[in-house]
Amino acid sequence: MDTKSMRKELENRLKKENRIFSFDRKNDVLRIENKITGKGIDISLPGIIAKWHRKKEKAIEETVYYVDEAIEVMGTDPILKDREKKIFPVIRSRSFPKESSEGVAFLFDEHTAETRIYYALDLGTTYRLIDEQLINKEKWKADHIREMAKFNVRSLPSSLKKDEVAGNLFYFLNTNDGYDASRILNEKFLKEISLTIEGDMTVAVPHADVLIIGDIRNETGYDILAQMTMSFFTNGAVPITALPFIYENGELEPIFIMAKNRKK
Repeated sequence: MDTKSMRKELENRLKKENRIFSFDRKNDVLRIENKITGKGIDISLPGIIAKWHRKKEKAIEETVYYVDEAIEVMGTDPILKDREKKIFPVIRSRSFPKESSEGVAFLFDEHTAETRIYYALDLGTTYRLIDEQLINKEKWKADHIREMAKFNVRSLPSSLKKDEVAGNLFYFLNTNDGYDASRILNEKFLKEISLTIEGDMTVAVPHADVLIIGDIRNETGYDILAQMTMSFFTNGAVPITALPFIYENGELEPIFIMAKNRKK
C-alpha cells in the first residue's frame, strides 16, 4: 500500500461529521482535527505503512481505534478530584513528546536512558495524559500525583505466563489493560521475581502492552532475548524500546546485545 492509498483508507474510516482532514505532503503527515474544539492528532503515514506490511488489516484497525479514542478525549474537561484510584504511570520512549500539541507540558519523570514515566488519568477505554494545565486547574501537587500513581500500579494484577527456550526462562505479562509496561515500576513485584531467578534477570518493555522478564542462563538466551524484544517492538501499537534491561540490586541498566552471543 502506498501513501495515497493509506491516506484515502484512513480518511474513509475516520470520517465523521465534526472532523476535518489536512495533509502535509512534504512530511507525509495526515492530521485529523475536531472542527468544534480545534484539537486533533497527526499521523505519520510512512510509519503506518511499515506496520501494514507486517500486520496488514490489524495495523489500520489499531490506528483507527487509537485516533478515535484520542480525539474523543481532546476538548473534554477531565476532573482529578475523587478519581485518585484512576491515576496511573505510563512508560514511554525518550522520543515521546514532552508537551501536548497545544504546547502544554506533560507531567513526566526520567526513568532510564531509554524511557520516561508519564502520568495518566484512566477514562475507561482510553486515558488522558496529565499536564501542567490540568494540575494547576485542580490545584494539586505533582508529588501527590506521583505517589498515587505508584500506589495504584502496585495494585494491578501481575500474573505471568512462562515459556522455556533453549534452557532459558521467559515470563510474559500481557493483560492489555494499557499498563502492562507500567508494571516495571512495581519494585516489590520485580524484587519478588528476582528471588526465583537462577541466571541473569532481564526486564523488557518493547511496547506499552507487554512486560517480558527473562531468566537468562546461557549465551544463547541473550540472542533469543534480542530477537524477541525487537519482534515485539516492531509490532506494538505504542513501541517503547527494543533494548532490554539487566535488573540487578534494584537497578535497571539497558543492554545492547551484540552478535556472536555476546552482550555489552
